[in-house]
Amino acid sequence: MHVLVAGATGAVGRLLVPMLLNAGHQVTGISRSASGLEQVRRTGASAVQADALDRDGMRNAVMPAEPDAVVHQLTALSNADGEATNRLRKEGTRNLVDAAKSAGARSIVVQSISWAYEPGEAPADETVPLDVTAEQPRAGMVDGIQTMEETAAEMDTAVSLRFGILYGPGTWYAPGGAVAAALSGDPAAHLLAYLEADRSVTSFVHVADAARATVAALDWPSGPVNIVDDEPSEGRQWVPVLADALGAPAPAAGSERQSWARGASNSLARSRGWQPDHTTWRTGFAQQGPT
Repeated sequence: MHVLVAGATGAVGRLLVPMLLNAGHQVTGISRSASGLEQVRRTGASAVQADALDRDGMRNAVMPAEPDAVVHQLTALSNADGEATNRLRKEGTRNLVDAAKSAGARSIVVQSISWAYEPGEAPADETVPLDVTAEQPRAGMVDGIQTMEETAAEMDTAVSLRFGILYGPGTWYAPGGAVAAALSGDPAAHLLAYLEADRSVTSFVHVADAARATVAALDWPSGPVNIVDDEPSEGRQWVPVLADALGAPAPAAGSERQSWARGASNSLARSRGWQPDHTTWRTGFAQQGPT
């Protein structure tokens, strides 16, 4: 299969491209920069330069590739830019889907998130609705996710992988990353993360497990699938463990709980044959590589 990866040099994309090649796929990676193109080519994949927000540029990049499937890993989260990420989820997805359909691609796998569900007590499965009545600023994020998934669903087959919080090399949560700086009190640390050691529940997934799920999802039927580890946990459990792994002080424990912070179930993904190598953040945090 010829797979086109948009966002090929991101935290997931940089692991995904070699995995796709090892699985026997032909791969073309999209990057905005010349250095990104070189990074993709070093893996043995083809590379094309395009900005997802440039409609004509995206079309000109995708059409000659004639991919069978497209993978959407576009975010601006390396810069903690929520507004830019929402533009990519809306405008970027529209441009990518239109270009992919014109090029004859039939399927798409998109990077979504598992903490956009409506509030509740138990970890959410994929039947739980998105939190469309949320107040700002959460409402903007949920709207971006909903628009992205609905746009992707215009393809013949569209799988929305609702990742847990990504950790591992290249993420905010890796040693030397933005979370370590924030926990250490660095006023210049800038990230979009909830780091309170309270009763709010989070689901995590290692970037390598997220990349492996993306490869597998090329053969899955349409719909959302949570890609998370086996242990949704309260902040008062995971924050101290993460802080210790990063050599940073942990915030004081609290008893508050964000109603939307419920974690997610990975039962559906497991039923399709995927299982995380990093089954829990408890051991995964200590095994991370640097950013």
